[in-house]
Amino acid sequence: MHTRHPEERDDFPVVTAPRAHTVRDLDSVVATCRACPRLVAWREDVARVKRRAFTDWDYWARPVPGFGPPDAPLVIIGLAPAAHGGNRTGRIFTGDPSGDALYAALYDIGLCSQPTSTHRDDGMELYGVRITVPVHCAPPDNRPTTTERDTCRPWLVHELELLRPTLRTFVTLGAFAWQALLPVLAGAGWRLPRPRPVFGHGAEALIVDPQGEREVCLIGTYHPSQRNMSTRTLTPTMLRDVLRRAAEVAGLPTRN
Repeated sequence: MHTRHPEERDDFPVVTAPRAHTVRDLDSVVATCRACPRLVAWREDVARVKRRAFTDWDYWARPVPGFGPPDAPLVIIGLAPAAHGGNRTGRIFTGDPSGDALYAALYDIGLCSQPTSTHRDDGMELYGVRITVPVHCAPPDNRPTTTERDTCRPWLVHELELLRPTLRTFVTLGAFAWQALLPVLAGAGWRLPRPRPVFGHGAEALIVDPQGEREVCLIGTYHPSQRNMSTRTLTPTMLRDVLRRAAEVAGLPTRN
């Protein structure tokens, strides 16, 4: 009879996430999670089959933790790692077209150290920005199930609690991230506007933190997916403008 390891149980995030006392500890334990069998099978199968352009890569093939300093006032929230992006490189939004667009925009306004992010040891630094996701494993067709999203939720809940003392602004990349974040915040005691704010590019809402100490600004933008960028649903200028606005609210300096 197979005995399941704790990392394979769907209550692993619920039990384990709150035990992480620092963001670094959380990042380490996130990468050990095996709670969602479909996602585990998919991420590991992708790493075995690979894409022809990456046959020489040793794929990460684990949950991809957030990236950026633990005292960031600006938190960017995406969807999930890309199968041949973060699942390959081990760093979120790294090695795929969405990441190329995001990091280029952050670099253009002075919020990261270089315009491209290719692998987790390439020297990239984020300045006052933390990037994370509601689902830490690459899902088939970029579509996690609601059960997978909810199973993964404790990681994001605790990450935001650890980041809360310095947090000033959220940016959600796409409607999924917006819709995934709101129940996380509500469940953790953040006070949301009523009715709940609706996603849109450039949409803003003020949310009061659980301690009632201050308002945090939530800003939406279209996801910098290859499709959105190629159809110009989202342009580099549009993305830079939203990120510059978010940095302004967060009190981060930017360059023109």
